[in-house]
Amino acid sequence: MKLLETKSLSYSHPGQAAISFPDIVLDGQESLLVLGKSGSGKTTLLNLLAGLLSPETGEIFLDGKSITSMNGRELDQFRGRSIGLIFQKPHLLAPLTVEENLKLAPYFGKVSGESPKALLTELGIAQKAHSSVRTLSEGEAQRVSIARALMNRPKLILADEPTSSLDDENAEKVIKLLQEQAVRIQAGLIVVTHDQRVKNHISNFVEVKSA
Repeated sequence: MKLLETKSLSYSHPGQAAISFPDIVLDGQESLLVLGKSGSGKTTLLNLLAGLLSPETGEIFLDGKSITSMNGRELDQFRGRSIGLIFQKPHLLAPLTVEENLKLAPYFGKVSGESPKALLTELGIAQKAHSSVRTLSEGEAQRVSIARALMNRPKLILADEPTSSLDDENAEKVIKLLQEQAVRIQAGLIVVTHDQRVKNHISNFVEVKSA
């Protein structure tokens, strides 16, 4: 079943030439790699797919619904329920514990969500549930970021450069973790990266090239 489809997407940042993006068709529970050099526009594409930016041309359909035709409030609610975002930097709220950070996702998405403790156990960091996020290592913070993206059981997981700062062993662990969790919640997975190593784990890919 078709989960995601994009058609004729383009976007231009102020004062820059427009970037045209390859069309994407992603079936449910399928993984896709979006490759591109720094500055090629691959993170822009991720932000378009997440509905954080509006394209100049083209359309995006997720789960049979047109993201590009939604207004701000509709899009916020749809994103909260249907899209799990993993940013390059975790963006965790420092005053809150790990578990409190996870509970924000279902609160804003207005869904019941997963059990934070069960999810943290699944990701191997259950012992950090009541810890301040300030005490986390880089790897632990990344796993918490992944857990937060999974809390609402999204239909699509979008990960921005999840392996860029990792050695080969840990890069492989993170990609396998993302794939396993996508399968567990029956979600599609898109990994946006310049890291060619990820092609060893996700053979389905498109390349983004700036003009």
